[in-house]
Amino acid sequence: MTAVKELADKTTRGGAASKGRVEAVRAFNRFYTQKLGLLGRGFLGTDHTLTEARVIWQLAQRNGATEVAELRRELGLDPGYVSRILARFERDDLITRKRSAEDRRRQLVRLTAAGRATFRGFDSRSSEELRELLGEHSASEQRRLVEALGDVRAILRDPAAPRTVTLRDPEPGDNGWVLERHAAVYAAEQGWGEPFEALCGRVVVDFVAGHDPERERCWIAELDGARCGSIYCTKRSKRVAQVRLLLVEPWARGSGAGAALVEACVDFAHHAGYEQIMLWTNSRLSSARRIYESHGFELRSEESSEAFSSGVGQELWMDLGKAAAA
Repeated sequence: MTAVKELADKTTRGGAASKGRVEAVRAFNRFYTQKLGLLGRGFLGTDHTLTEARVIWQLAQRNGATEVAELRRELGLDPGYVSRILARFERDDLITRKRSAEDRRRQLVRLTAAGRATFRGFDSRSSEELRELLGEHSASEQRRLVEALGDVRAILRDPAAPRTVTLRDPEPGDNGWVLERHAAVYAAEQGWGEPFEALCGRVVVDFVAGHDPERERCWIAELDGARCGSIYCTKRSKRVAQVRLLLVEPWARGSGAGAALVEACVDFAHHAGYEQIMLWTNSRLSSARRIYESHGFELRSEESSEAFSSGVGQELWMDLGKAAAA
């Protein structure tokens, strides 16, 4: 997975991928096709090929008929190849085909009851095999795998990748992950080094060592099951809450994770009885500043900070509206 990510990053910057990275991706392709049993003719022990199973799966995603030309485009398959597959399916009573009433040149196809039963068999057997495969590994390893798969789909821009954001409380290892990702992401994007990492480290350590669960909380955001962001609500004073360590991974930006994290933090602060909410950010983080503005925060002041690179201002933002009225 790491090799795929490094290759994509290199390509995005416009440079040619090294031979070693290309070989690493090819090695991974060989590994996972063998691991998932994709090399044999029969898919999941059936007499259908992997491509045939994929055609059945695609047709099963629709309640109505599917235009054959659209099916070819979605799967990226040769028209003649698709035609032969559909002819076999028709002989086996898995599909029906007919001409469109609006345009006789268009051919429509849909699964029969037998075709849907075949899909349900594929779907059930595939889930069970993967459940057994994942069951051989710890929860931590399963999470790493899901996150790596999410990285691959996001970096290679899978158009079919779902975008479901969920928030949860931190689990063992999550606070360390927050620190690691803050240091790595902002070093890569902004050039912030050890002073910024030390600042983040103090926030994390103070929170883990002695936070008040009634008035302080952390949320971890997941996008399709993969960790993608964080935020902390901490006690600045009896009346003032402070938002800390908002982060959304680059691959997850635009998914709504940042807005969901800020909204959860603000709502918690209101219900915890705080009268005001403050946060420090800086002038470079335009996406975060837009999220804060949309949730009622206002820029109050700006000053320099040694945690950031020179020329970058540290900004104080306050939420005075909803909190004061709560």
